[in-house]
Amino acid sequence: MTSSNDPQNVVDLQQRQFAAATSSDRLGDLLKLVRGISLKRINGLVGTLFENVDDALFDLAERAGSNAVQTEYFDGMREIRKKRQLVERLFQEHATKAFSDFAEGKLRSARPEVAPQSPSAGLSLVDDEELEESLAVTSMVAKAENRLARAMYQLNQRLSVIIGGGRVEDANNPIGPAALGQAFRTAVREFEVNVQVKLIVYKLFDRYVMGGIEPVYDEVNIELVRAGVLPQVRQVAAQGTRNPNPAAPPLRGAGGAAEIGDVAPSGGYYDPGAASELQVELYNTVRSLLANRRGSTDFVSAAGTGAPGAPGLNPTDLLSALTILQNQSMATRAQAESVTDAAQAVQQIKRELLEQVSKLSEDAKDRRVSSADEDTIDLVGMLFEYILQDRNLPAQVQAVLGRLQIPYLKVAILDKHLFAQKAHPARRLLDNLAEAGKGWSEESDRDHRLFDRIKAAVDIVLNDFDDDIGIFERELASFGAFMEQHHKRADLAEQRAAEATRGREKLQEARRTSAREILKRIENRNLPSVVHSVLSRPWANYLVLIQLRHGDKSDEWNNALRFADEFVWSAQPKTTESEHTRLRALLPQLEKALRHGLATVAYHDSDIRQLMQELAQFYRRLLDGQKVETRSAKEVIESNLAPPPASATANAATETDVAPTVTQSPVEEVVLSSGTTEPETPTEPLAEDDEFVRAVRELKVGAWIEFAGEDGNRERAKLSWISPISSKYLFVNRRGLKVCDKTVAALAVELRRGDAIVLEEVPLFDRALDAIVARLRSTHEETPAAKEEG
Repeated sequence: MTSSNDPQNVVDLQQRQFAAATSSDRLGDLLKLVRGISLKRINGLVGTLFENVDDALFDLAERAGSNAVQTEYFDGMREIRKKRQLVERLFQEHATKAFSDFAEGKLRSARPEVAPQSPSAGLSLVDDEELEESLAVTSMVAKAENRLARAMYQLNQRLSVIIGGGRVEDANNPIGPAALGQAFRTAVREFEVNVQVKLIVYKLFDRYVMGGIEPVYDEVNIELVRAGVLPQVRQVAAQGTRNPNPAAPPLRGAGGAAEIGDVAPSGGYYDPGAASELQVELYNTVRSLLANRRGSTDFVSAAGTGAPGAPGLNPTDLLSALTILQNQSMATRAQAESVTDAAQAVQQIKRELLEQVSKLSEDAKDRRVSSADEDTIDLVGMLFEYILQDRNLPAQVQAVLGRLQIPYLKVAILDKHLFAQKAHPARRLLDNLAEAGKGWSEESDRDHRLFDRIKAAVDIVLNDFDDDIGIFERELASFGAFMEQHHKRADLAEQRAAEATRGREKLQEARRTSAREILKRIENRNLPSVVHSVLSRPWANYLVLIQLRHGDKSDEWNNALRFADEFVWSAQPKTTESEHTRLRALLPQLEKALRHGLATVAYHDSDIRQLMQELAQFYRRLLDGQKVETRSAKEVIESNLAPPPASATANAATETDVAPTVTQSPVEEVVLSSGTTEPETPTEPLAEDDEFVRAVRELKVGAWIEFAGEDGNRERAKLSWISPISSKYLFVNRRGLKVCDKTVAALAVELRRGDAIVLEEVPLFDRALDAIVARLRSTHEETPAAKEEG
């Protein structure tokens, strides 16, 4: 029997504690590394945001339509200057606390939500502001998560390893868009400004912080890879993110030895540390598939007649040949305005290039294109073939961008990292040109200002690019400055379109509520015509105005409804002395309240005097016990179809400045039409689980859709705003002008018919590479089967 004192049975508790502490320290150090890198960069982005607030608000103040609005913008500028440091400090504290909670496993989903309401609170101005803020934060978080899906997936996987395998998703990532958006929303509550100013601040947060966060994620991923945290991450479609090409299988790095042209994560032209691991995997996968295709088709290069072992062609000769082709074809390609012309040019480039190489020197005839350069030529060719078939781009934009094939082939030969670095300036320029062109249409660009600027960028590259890749960086900055100004003008128009639609919907909702309240009181009663007319016309309009100004929970609203109740009672026959006594005491109060209401809706004094005389005669007959003629509400309204006095048509449009002239009161609209006070609904409602209904509900603000008109013309429009009242979707064009608004059901029907098509949000280069991978995999799988059948 072994003694309990046997040294073999003794557990060294100090050694185990030391090992656990060392492991814990390492995990703590890694989280500190992530926190240090990310918060330093993010705080810098927030600083840039606040440095641009003054300019944005001042610009809006200069364009303000009234002194009151201008004053609000200037007051907002002063308030933000005064509390900027406080808000920045609070944001840093919330962001830091998110890391602490994350490390302790306490961080919950940071999805923004509307503040809870008490059961009796009802609708109020505060609720509306909370809703608008929530929608703004939700929208920018959704756009950022969709755009950054790949980088976020890698970061989530690595953070999961750091905390010991816990589940990390976009919603609980301490530096994810959701957490940052919620931290910023909490911090800016310190600003005592109106909701419009606050929405401008959110828009700047979206532009400068969410728009600049991707390099932060890349840097954090690279540092974690260097620390040995998941150097290889297998990409899979993450739940809740859009897969731009569902048919493409998961992307994996190509196996086998690296060949000339393979890219490693540590190198690059633009930023040695910016090539994401996923992009490198993707590019090497493409090269591996190209090599497989080359082997399976026994491809023989047209550039030489030598044996496969003949010397490779010097890349300098290739670049020289491309420069000659670029100069020769510049004028010809400028004429290629149609997609067909551009497609023919794309297909001819490889043959023209190889022919040009053979003309450069006798020596070149005996050489062959290296496999790496051949793959590059094919890959760029497939990229531009995709561009000319891309459903996201209008045909005119496809034709213009197709002219860039030769310059981009030169870039790919000069710098193999074009396909591996998302931050490469040439890649970003092409993505930005495509993104600008995605929303282009003849209707939205009648002066061709945007289209001409896209063409100008293409011409600059064609004319000026030889071998200095810096030209792409300069044109990227120049085009970016142009688009920033373009977006400023469009954002202002878009904001006005949303405000106009919001105003119209609030007016319609107020009119429905007003009609509902009046009809409760008169619908099933026979009353004198004069009483019906007062309640269904001026008093209904007065209720609309009261609801828009004060809300339906205010004392003013309750007093207006009390008048309606007492006015109805006063018009009914009086049989007892007590009723006569009460009526005589009530009449002065009714007259005072009625005069105030009529003046509020802009009745002229002469019209008020005439109405008061009619009512006085009516009440004299009523008190004298004479018989009074009564009629139903519908009879009175149908007999009163003539327009009211010009002064009586004033209604809540003066409150919103957006409503059209109204010739019928809210009650008349209901009685003379459907007889219901509820919004119209489709006669054949679609099921909630209908695939097209789901597709509509999944649309995020910022998504682009192409609509087909009845005349055959197609118009591209961006989802700008979703109404919290009617759930209608507001669409604007590239200039921010309203194109249409659609209900969920109407838009789902158009999607089903093919009259509306949702355009993809993934950048052009990413979509093209995914499509190329799917195409090459398909070809690779079909070739062995074809050989077996042969």
